[in-house]
Amino acid sequence: MSAPVEIVLVYQSLLGIYGDRGNAMVLLKRLQWRGIEASLTMVEPGDRVPPSGTVYLLGGGEDAAQVSAVRALQADGNLFRGLEAGAVLFAVCAGYQICGSTFTIGERDEVIEGLGLLDVETRRGPERAVGEILTRWTAPDGREHLLTGFENHGGFTRLGPDAKPLATVEIGIGNAGDGTEGAVQDRVIGTYPHGPVLARNAALADHVLSLALGRELEPLPRPEVDELHRQRVDFVRKQAARR
Repeated sequence: MSAPVEIVLVYQSLLGIYGDRGNAMVLLKRLQWRGIEASLTMVEPGDRVPPSGTVYLLGGGEDAAQVSAVRALQADGNLFRGLEAGAVLFAVCAGYQICGSTFTIGERDEVIEGLGLLDVETRRGPERAVGEILTRWTAPDGREHLLTGFENHGGFTRLGPDAKPLATVEIGIGNAGDGTEGAVQDRVIGTYPHGPVLARNAALADHVLSLALGRELEPLPRPEVDELHRQRVDFVRKQAARR
């Protein structure tokens, strides 16, 4: 009998101001609906991050919280060990930025060393990206999916050669107004949208789980979820057309 899937929610007191903890609940529920045993581990600063995690989650937060989270994770080291053992990291907004090589904070744009898990750098952008975002993501099976969410970030992220964009932007700013959104490198996925983003986008949630489990998951028909997603896409497009 295989061990339960362990979802590890990291530092919600620092990186949890946008309700991104909902991503953990979505992953748990979609596993439970399939009859797959799963557990949730919540880790706060001062606690050791378990190296046994299957999926690690980082959420959004403010400048000071980003610095505190980076320093704590670097000192702990177990997030890196978990990834080396085959886990997946899904990071949102500030969590995405700290996974890069460097990011800036404050009015003086102080450069801070990140976790180095993604080949990206984040600097203050010329405008703040705030509003609904709609992107196109191509799944490993070649099918294209529309992803929706709410972006709210002042940092603009540029990708290096080792990172690939998660999606392309139809509506919104994304990484840096360059038509890309998010980044993927090895088993680390970074993205800007809140929502929580996995609650809005079931296909992406299942991709995270499939990557972590090393196999494709059986389909999970939920017509009501599909209809809510369709309505959200329509809303974002209509809202953009009015501008």
